[in-house]
Amino acid sequence: MSVRLLSFLSAALLAATLGFHPVSADAQQRKNSTASPPAPKSAASVEGISEHVLANGLRVLLFPDAAKPTTTVNITYLVGSRHENYGETGMAHLLEHLLFKGTPTHPDIPGEMKKRGVSYNATTWLDRTNYFGSFNANPEVLDWMLALEADRMMNSFVARKDLDSEMTVVRNEMESGENDPIRVLLARISSGAYLWHNYANSTIGARADVENMPIERLQAFYRSFYRPDNATVLVAGRFEPESTLRQINETFGRIARPAGDVPVTYTREPVQDGERSVVVRRVGDAQFLGTHYHMPAGPHPDSAAVQVLASILGDTPTGRLHKALVESQQATFVAALFYLLSEPGGMTFLAQLPKTVDIEATAARLIELVEQAQSTPFTAAEVEDAKLRLQKGFELTFNDSSRLAYSLSESIAQGDWRLFSLQRDRIEKVTVDDVARVASAYLKASNRTLAKFIPTETPDRAEIPAAPSVAEALKDFVGREALAEGEVFDPSPANIEARTSDAKLSNGTQLILLPKSNRGETVSVSLNFRFAAEGDLRNRAEAAGIAASMLSRGTAKLSREAISRRLDELKSQLNVGGGAQGISANITSTREHLPAVMDLLAEMLKTPSFPESEFEQLRTQYIAGIEERMSEPESISSNELARHFSRYERGHPRYVATFAEQLEDIRAVTLQQVRDFHAEFYGAGFGEIAVVGDFDAEAFAAQAEALFGSWTTDKPFVRIAEPFQPVEAVSRSSETPDKANAVIQIRAEFAMNDSHPDYAALTIGNSIFGGGGMKSRLADRVRQTEGLSYSVGARFTADAQDDKASLGMFAIAAPENIAKVETAIREELARILKDGIADDEFKDAVEGVLQSRQLSRSQDASLAGQLRFARYLGRDMQWAADLESRIAGLSKADVEDAMRRNFGDLQISVFTAGDFAKVAP
Repeated sequence: MSVRLLSFLSAALLAATLGFHPVSADAQQRKNSTASPPAPKSAASVEGISEHVLANGLRVLLFPDAAKPTTTVNITYLVGSRHENYGETGMAHLLEHLLFKGTPTHPDIPGEMKKRGVSYNATTWLDRTNYFGSFNANPEVLDWMLALEADRMMNSFVARKDLDSEMTVVRNEMESGENDPIRVLLARISSGAYLWHNYANSTIGARADVENMPIERLQAFYRSFYRPDNATVLVAGRFEPESTLRQINETFGRIARPAGDVPVTYTREPVQDGERSVVVRRVGDAQFLGTHYHMPAGPHPDSAAVQVLASILGDTPTGRLHKALVESQQATFVAALFYLLSEPGGMTFLAQLPKTVDIEATAARLIELVEQAQSTPFTAAEVEDAKLRLQKGFELTFNDSSRLAYSLSESIAQGDWRLFSLQRDRIEKVTVDDVARVASAYLKASNRTLAKFIPTETPDRAEIPAAPSVAEALKDFVGREALAEGEVFDPSPANIEARTSDAKLSNGTQLILLPKSNRGETVSVSLNFRFAAEGDLRNRAEAAGIAASMLSRGTAKLSREAISRRLDELKSQLNVGGGAQGISANITSTREHLPAVMDLLAEMLKTPSFPESEFEQLRTQYIAGIEERMSEPESISSNELARHFSRYERGHPRYVATFAEQLEDIRAVTLQQVRDFHAEFYGAGFGEIAVVGDFDAEAFAAQAEALFGSWTTDKPFVRIAEPFQPVEAVSRSSETPDKANAVIQIRAEFAMNDSHPDYAALTIGNSIFGGGGMKSRLADRVRQTEGLSYSVGARFTADAQDDKASLGMFAIAAPENIAKVETAIREELARILKDGIADDEFKDAVEGVLQSRQLSRSQDASLAGQLRFARYLGRDMQWAADLESRIAGLSKADVEDAMRRNFGDLQISVFTAGDFAKVAP
């Protein structure tokens, strides 16, 4: 008898082989050694990252970056869906969920994280699982995080009761993915592309496996793979390396290496011997195509050329597929996905099509463009542009220690963290001939998953070569010189305000400048120019939105492709957006390249060309997006909710249109209306430019004056006020056939702004009730205890200028559980108002909110946005300091009283959407 999945020993035999014994639902602790652990051994050191190996096999990576005011701890286990046995699909992901359910020493991990202001999460993928947390640099929190990870490596409950409560949550997460046509299509492509290898399986697993998972098999899986010799701990950011290594050795080093070896997988996918096809038929309003081709593993040298090939074909807007399919309006978007995996994986090409396009003809055209790509020779310019785009990604990652910490999990999963840097160097050496060779070798009809099987006497097959050993690939690799570190920066409001200078351009535009030394000399810019009054904008919202979206699609001198290429050359990111009353831009760049990016931004804002072909392409994309949302539960309920609370008539810039009205309006707008809107409204004078990071403040101010000081709008900005107005409480339900997941959104509005005496208390109250992520009253009951929803929470907001506030509650769930979720939300709100809050949850909420606010100021892009918006409101950082002082000075009674005053008699409206017709009465 043969099975499709990997052949491992049975759970019981595996437990016995490794020297483990079955445990009860209350999971016995695996004992740590009492002996002092031997000193770690130093291993590789590359580009500022040092590797150390503990006596028990744990690998440790230390990446100190004193300029980063935060610390990130990331632990990667070499276990993912690839390691699951028959009947165990989804086990790695399910175990990831259960490791937040606690240990005897840490019974409430989400609560303990929240108390310390840790921003945390975990992910499961094909080859690995990782757990990570970032927090304001603090040696005590770092020691606590390391102790926690060492504890749950060995002593997590993995209990029957937790599996039962989490089952519905995971099922709900599974159902939310079933609502996404792209995720469904990707899962079907993988299942069709692989006959035997576990890369065929979605990480979330098969529903039957997840629902029937024996706890004993899950416990055995935990013991098999959660062990020091199968893990890598990485610490990045601001910390003291020597003491941190000692602490890691003291906590993790006392864990004994289990008897026996970590189980290994040995299944290899045979060479594909003909075209394969898969068809998904579901309710929806958009068409999608996908083709998959088997490719070498990440460590194989060919993977670099394959990455470049994917960029040449799949990039937007420079890629061949975009030019051939999107610009001709056969598709609304295209993409090429290539994942660097431990074992041979694949490249997938995706396309979204308008409803009116012939999917069979477009499929044939897509296949032709991919499999005959080398018939149009690749050019040196194409290859260099693709390499620039990829190199920009490497550089942006290296400049951010937190981002690099997460990215290295993928390289660790491939076999060694240094593969990340090696891949960067390999990409730099890729030639035109390399790209042509891999295209010819792998983009073959017999290696494709899309079309029907066709017999042939002379099969042309793509042989996937075995990757060399990682040790061989790295034997001569030394890496590059580590980037210079930046300054140690204190993100307190007082220090930020002391370091910030203000100026004005000739036309009144405000400049907010905060120069500081950063790793990689990075800098962030947040810009907003405002214009127009309410009377200027009637029936012009669509033209305004398209005008903003068209700014990056061509200027008088540069095409859309040239703009994209220029940003790659400058190794910078520039995002431009806007609407009826303003235009905004956000920049991530470096000291060297910021002046050139600012010149490019000015050219985009002041001299857009508005090409007709790009206008039609964008409008088609808008229409496809609207049509897709018309059948999605969350989009439908959000639209119904927004329309209920809107008081504006059609034509007003803040009117909330139905989907049908959106389609009508977008089809009616003309290119001339878009051009007229730009000519009539755009300009500076009412707005702000905030800059935070490594830059010359005096030079930037002079450049901003030259670029924007005399560029003034002819339509002065007059803010459209939106004070609170009471609305009738309603309950509305929308049917969304064939959607496995349903949505509930609850909202109430009342009069209040963020300067109100109760604002600080309600912020804490909402954190306790539903705003605390995985740790809140709603999460504890709806997710953790009753297992009804993967995502549940509450949001409290209060406007800064108008007396308008809201309390919103939301959840996703199976359609049959939506009524239970609504009941639970209402009961928890009534309970917290009646019974009040506990001392510990009050204390944890205050500490968590204050830590979260400080964490947000430690990120330059976030801080630039905060400074810019504060100046728009006429505030400085003292306002933030005062708010935090009020939060710190609250008592439990203050919060309880404020919640009862403001939340006690709310007029609540409920909006649901789902496939309720299938639910039995």
